[in-house]
Amino acid sequence: MMKDKLILDKSLLKKQLAWIEISYKECHLIGNKKNYSVEEFGKFETLCSRYSRGVDFLIRKIFRTLDEYEFENQGTLVDVVNNAHKRGLFEDIEELRIMKDIRNTIVHEYIEDNLVEVFEEVLDYTAKLIEIINTTLNYMDKI
Repeated sequence: MMKDKLILDKSLLKKQLAWIEISYKECHLIGNKKNYSVEEFGKFETLCSRYSRGVDFLIRKIFRTLDEYEFENQGTLVDVVNNAHKRGLFEDIEELRIMKDIRNTIVHEYIEDNLVEVFEEVLDYTAKLIEIINTTLNYMDKI
């Protein structure tokens, strides 16, 4: 039963990754600007949304599933992140905290002009998110 959950979550993570990569490639081609066309802004807004969901899904769902599968203590979110770090899924805990902070900024930003200020960080950290997701998928293949 737990193996089935792991397989399902891995499949869902792959789908998340595919959508994140599509948006990342589009926005990477656009690059960072002071002013965006309506179409460009829409693409970055989509990337922000996918980035936020990806960070949440990775930390709150996948890392917890790995803890459960490997019989780790499922304590606080800090415990979950520390366990993922011990597994070698990412290099720097501080960097993951920044990624989560960016996610929080996106989710709680209601003024479009202020969202533009986050686009550069989202573009930079989406590349890191893709790397962490790929590392996590490779880890899941081996267990």
